[in-house]
Amino acid sequence: MSDSPFLIRVGHSPDPDDAFMFYALAKDKIPTGRYRFTHELVDIETLNQRAFSGELELTAVSIHAYAYLTDRYILCNCGASMGDNYGPMVVAREGMRDRDWSQGTIAVPGRLTSAFLALRMYWNREFDYVTVPFDRIPQAVAEGRYGDRPVDAGLLIHEGQLTYAQSGLRLIVDLGRWWTEETGLPLPLGANAVRKDLGGEVARDVDRILLESIRYGLQHREEALAYAQQFGRDLDTALADRFVGMYVNDWTLDFGPRGRKAIAEFLRRGFECGAVPQPLSPEFIT
Repeated sequence: MSDSPFLIRVGHSPDPDDAFMFYALAKDKIPTGRYRFTHELVDIETLNQRAFSGELELTAVSIHAYAYLTDRYILCNCGASMGDNYGPMVVAREGMRDRDWSQGTIAVPGRLTSAFLALRMYWNREFDYVTVPFDRIPQAVAEGRYGDRPVDAGLLIHEGQLTYAQSGLRLIVDLGRWWTEETGLPLPLGANAVRKDLGGEVARDVDRILLESIRYGLQHREEALAYAQQFGRDLDTALADRFVGMYVNDWTLDFGPRGRKAIAEFLRRGFECGAVPQPLSPEFIT
């Protein structure tokens, strides 16, 4: 047997909650045995697209995108990003009339994001959109343009959910709150997934090591938060701590029965509205 380490390439978003989750791995705070982890930080829509070719052994993925990736990836039991009565937000400029933004062009962070699917279900119709890097959406909404495209409202993920007012924007709808009112469940946004061709033993090992990294961050919150804050645009320590608490918590340690139910319901409703290609049940590492 080769003594060379087993390389696990990890992809996650350059935002505070993912950075917090992977802190112990990124800074060699926990033992990883025969595995060597390298990290690639790119936006979630890019990770969604890259997952179609199976580039990364372990990757963050939107639950919406997972509906197209069940042949390549299996979901980790840990690493969830759940909106528990909060989540992605639609915002518009102050003074924008509802009929203007609702029939206009929405800046979105990607068609495969869970936020996009949630908005599709909220409106129960297709809508005009332009894809904008997630961290530039507030500016695009404030200026009313992105390149040569008009922008009437924006769909915010990550820390923009806490900082949109700094750009003079107003909240139209919190999709996480809407979803919880509709279903009584948290809104499943993101997960981590392992490539299926690695086999069950490797998948279980990676799932366990990821769980240890999350636990380390939660048990060493101050140092993990200091690391994570460098990935938060316009977040002071208090806001970074609040944001991390929203998306790294008990849900992140384990989806649990209710979290699994939330994913199944999200994908079922996505199929019913025509936005998900086929009915499916989420598959988790066992």
